[in-house]
Amino acid sequence: MKLYNYFRSSASFRVRIALNLKGLPFEYMPVHLARGDHKLPAYAEVSADRLVPALETDGQILSQSMAIIESRDETHPQPALLPADALGRARVRALAQSIACEIHPLNNLRVLKYLVRDLKVDEEAKNTWYRHWVREGMEAYERQLEQGPASTYSYGHTPTLADCCLVPQIFNGQRFNVNFDGLPRTMAAFEACMKLDAFQRAQPSACPDNEP
Repeated sequence: MKLYNYFRSSASFRVRIALNLKGLPFEYMPVHLARGDHKLPAYAEVSADRLVPALETDGQILSQSMAIIESRDETHPQPALLPADALGRARVRALAQSIACEIHPLNNLRVLKYLVRDLKVDEEAKNTWYRHWVREGMEAYERQLEQGPASTYSYGHTPTLADCCLVPQIFNGQRFNVNFDGLPRTMAAFEACMKLDAFQRAQPSACPDNEP
């Protein structure tokens, strides 16, 4: 398998975590988003949406991090990233989508660039925008955790799809000095994840294209 990704992309980070949890080796294919490499014709031949991540496997290209992760969970079911019961799967997907669909789209690189380049928002206003939406989204995440039973991770006592989304969002938030105080269950899940090798090896600083 080849994973086209960018070290700082939280969507790519999600997939790296999932592949590591499942023990699936992959060839790391860097695509430098900040430099605009995803817009080059060569990458357009790989990814129709010109986004990362993209997973090349069995002669096929899969796009969108959530679809990639669930496809690997279906083809390589152990360890499972979704609970066995329908209600549990819905809970985990809701947590994951709270990040992937509610927080991340407002704060990804192309949105932040548009705010600055086209709308002429200054750097501090851009960062305030980022911090606002991440904090609001993580408060919602915490409330969801509070409605559930005690757990080591976001749901239950093994990492799930929700944790694959949570950890990259916390990493990115820390870069922008988001305040994560008062989110005890969220941060406990994050800290539990970061004790695992699969999460450590997936983090940006461990990537071959990492930059300061």
